[in-house]
Amino acid sequence: MADHQRQRIHPVDLEAGQPRPSAPLVPPGSSFRSDKGDPAAAPDRRPPHHQPLPPPKRRRGCCCRFICCVLVTVILLAVLAAVALGALYLVFQPKAPHYSVDRLSVSQFQVDPTLTASARFDVTVTAANPNSRIGIFYERGSSLSVWYDTHRLAQGALPAFYQGRRNTTVLGVVMAGQAQLGSAVVAALRDEQQTGAVPLVFRADVPVRVELGSLKLWTVTSRVRCDLVVDSLLNASSQIKIKASNCKFSLKL
Repeated sequence: MADHQRQRIHPVDLEAGQPRPSAPLVPPGSSFRSDKGDPAAAPDRRPPHHQPLPPPKRRRGCCCRFICCVLVTVILLAVLAAVALGALYLVFQPKAPHYSVDRLSVSQFQVDPTLTASARFDVTVTAANPNSRIGIFYERGSSLSVWYDTHRLAQGALPAFYQGRRNTTVLGVVMAGQAQLGSAVVAALRDEQQTGAVPLVFRADVPVRVELGSLKLWTVTSRVRCDLVVDSLLNASSQIKIKASNCKFSLKL
């Protein structure tokens, strides 16, 4: 009976009471991020996929071509202008006009106690145009002046006129003005008066237009400077003898 009461011993599976791991919901190698932003979720460690960038535009090549075109155009225009000027020079053969101060007389020159000089001159100016195919238009707005040292003694203007080809024009101009000299300048002037050599400067700025055949060019300024040496200045109502004269001509474009 003891044998019948003997209990039977059966093997017990120890792992049967533990839950078996279920299959993963996400396949291996795939990434998953929860809607709640779970930091414990595994990040995607695959390298990012880069899209190819579009090729750069060739702006530098366009700029270089544009600059080259501009330079070539400028060079061609300069060459054409030089050729045109050379042709005009060969056809017309321009020569500079000649100017001179032929006569200078003093109708008034006095210095008051304040050392202010009042002067009045009658000047004869000769303008010669040696060109056979070029005429000169002398326009209004000219400025003539007589200077002693840095002091302008008198001023005047030329009348407007046309000077034809191979023409010499003699003009009489009246010039008057006042200047504050100072004691040292008056003393130097009197010393030069005694030696019979008084330096003066005649200046002229005259707007002119050159005529090439039937073509009139733009207006330029004709500048004349004549360095004079006269024998007297303080003796009024007398004609001054011009002992030396040197005139220079230039153009201001």
